[in-house]
Amino acid sequence: MGIVSKITRRTLLVGSMAVAGGVAFGIYAYKSPQDNPLLDDLTEGEAALTPYIVITAAGVTLITPRADKGQGAYSVQAALIAEELDVDLDQVSVDPGPPSAVYYNTALANEALPFSPADQSNVANAARAVADAAMKFIGMQITGGSTTVADGFTKLRAAGAIARETLKAAAAQESGHDASQMRTERGEVILPNGERISYARLAPTAAKMRLPENVGLRDPSSWRLIGKPMQRVDIVAKSTGTQTYGIDLRFDDMLHATVRRNPANGGGMASYDASAAEGMRGVEKIVELPGGVGVIADNTWRAFQAANAVEIEWADPPFPAEMDAHWATLSRSFAAENLNSRPLDAGNVEAVLSDETIELEYRAPYLAHAPLEPVSAVVQVGDGRIDIWTGTQVPRFIQANIAELTGLKPDDIHVHVQMMGGSFGHRLEDDYVLHAVRLAMEVSGRPVKMTYSREEDMAHDYLRQIAMARVRGTARNGQVHAFDLSIAMPSVSESQMGRQGLSLGETDPIIVTGAGDQPYSIPNYRVTGYKAPQLAPLSSWRSVGASTNAFFHESFLDELIHAAGADPLEERLRLLNDATARGVLEAVGDMSNWGTPMERGRGRGVAFSRSFGTPVAEVVEVTDTGNGIRIDKVYVAADVGRVVDPVNFDNMMKGGVIFGLGHAMNCEITFANGRIEQENFYAFEGMKLYQCPDIEVRALESGPAVTGIGEPPVPPAAPALANAIYAATRQRLREMPFSKFVTFV
Repeated sequence: MGIVSKITRRTLLVGSMAVAGGVAFGIYAYKSPQDNPLLDDLTEGEAALTPYIVITAAGVTLITPRADKGQGAYSVQAALIAEELDVDLDQVSVDPGPPSAVYYNTALANEALPFSPADQSNVANAARAVADAAMKFIGMQITGGSTTVADGFTKLRAAGAIARETLKAAAAQESGHDASQMRTERGEVILPNGERISYARLAPTAAKMRLPENVGLRDPSSWRLIGKPMQRVDIVAKSTGTQTYGIDLRFDDMLHATVRRNPANGGGMASYDASAAEGMRGVEKIVELPGGVGVIADNTWRAFQAANAVEIEWADPPFPAEMDAHWATLSRSFAAENLNSRPLDAGNVEAVLSDETIELEYRAPYLAHAPLEPVSAVVQVGDGRIDIWTGTQVPRFIQANIAELTGLKPDDIHVHVQMMGGSFGHRLEDDYVLHAVRLAMEVSGRPVKMTYSREEDMAHDYLRQIAMARVRGTARNGQVHAFDLSIAMPSVSESQMGRQGLSLGETDPIIVTGAGDQPYSIPNYRVTGYKAPQLAPLSSWRSVGASTNAFFHESFLDELIHAAGADPLEERLRLLNDATARGVLEAVGDMSNWGTPMERGRGRGVAFSRSFGTPVAEVVEVTDTGNGIRIDKVYVAADVGRVVDPVNFDNMMKGGVIFGLGHAMNCEITFANGRIEQENFYAFEGMKLYQCPDIEVRALESGPAVTGIGEPPVPPAAPALANAIYAATRQRLREMPFSKFVTFV
């Protein structure tokens, strides 16, 4: 028996998308037709019912409001809708749709709650309901937190099912046959007599019909797409070089622009002289911007050259100019007045610590997002409206912020979301769009394409947090007995949300995420977060707090296990109190033949982390070659409850492992004279192709909820590698990047 979705009356297709001669379907319910602001503006033959599926004479369009940054979001959302609608992926077009509160992210609200997916208690479910209502109320449309599948798994299938049943009802009305005797296949309703009627032909009739209130979702045994290997909707375009990204857009009569801002992100500009730049070929205009200048020219290269020709005196940086001061700030932050949260405090840590206590310090550096596509936006300022074409994860924030900048209404700001060439959290920011709009306002009527240079993009990235951990612990009778982890970092939420004029309160769960929420039952177990003062501006970086905290937690746990003389995998299994978590750890143990002997100079390391509701375990095998460390193989297992596309799952798991390993090996962002020293890829190298190990992936589907996989493979990678290097060399690595202490070959 499938899940039943209840929908009341008509629901909203948002923005200006009125469908001529067609119909749109979804499941976002309104209390009454009057709550739909589009209904008063519709004309003959138009319909605006719900926000996810549009059917016209031209075919089927699936509205996929979670942005695609290369992670396959468009494909997975399309598959969820198409499964119930009975269309194949090659029959549909995909459109990100307009920004709207309708597309609020339910799963993102749940990420902030201190409950695991397995916790189905009344308290946990009540908290989820409140969080969902809050996200719905503010219309938080964000792509992030590995929530695309978790958020859409039920609602998108329900949208497809509602559309299917409405089209069958339309066919019944037209043909006189009983809808219960009909079936659907590849975009057609098949009548009992075998006659086929296309969805496109039925759309005008369906547009006038009341939507069904109770629709059953199909049993998994009948699924055609979900769980089966599928070809992504963008694979042909990406394989042939025809995929259009935001940076590829071209318009008639288009101007080009760039910006040059204080190299210390957030710093001001004392003075500037643009006289040399103004006389350069192709330059249209030099515009003063907050913290710098913008250049409008007839092509991007000339804009770059002119921007570099402007003589500028920069104001002092708003954070410490040298790296030592950043670390010193963190070191001073382990103080009572900075205590932010203590999510774990089991047993009596202070009472059981003894002369045999192990006390250590770990460090994790700033990191850049560094996607291949630098940020860009095309903006056209018209009469009473502004159109913006850009890759973004936060279209509603852009709408609101541009409305505030210009004085227009949010509905007059039209954001056209584009495919992105990577993000890793980079496109959660929108300051570059505000600069693009400021420039376009200087040449109203003409489209302006504003593009950052790679160096500008790196300098004005909002970084992964710098973090420091101090740990104490003991091992007794061959077991881990006490574990005390204290973490200091600036608040990511305060920095990131502050730029949007929002406050999430004094307590920032990111400071302890990936450490204070792990399913271990250590007898004396404490995790404490200390909020350091703000330093360099921060943002969400792939796996956010867990990207640093899993390294701290799993590295120190490994040290305690070795001090106890226990087996790193077996002791973790003994301590884990969650069946799903144990399952992934047992899986990597099986995959890697854990416990079998390895020759001298080789080692295995294991790490576990549950982030974004998804438990992941990884085993890394390395060899000390004499010339450096070679990473030979990685085994990774994860449980997401349900895998939608096994091919994409495999790719995301492997990509997350490589991302985590490469940054742990080689990457850091440092400051000198207030400037980021790593200004391009040559100074911010990840893993090289020849260093990439063989990676074996296993998917488990026993979890209590459907969760995501974009970020969870990243956190265990660094500690598993560090633990493997220790197993091979007996050298402990307590600071990233590891290349400061060992050589990789």
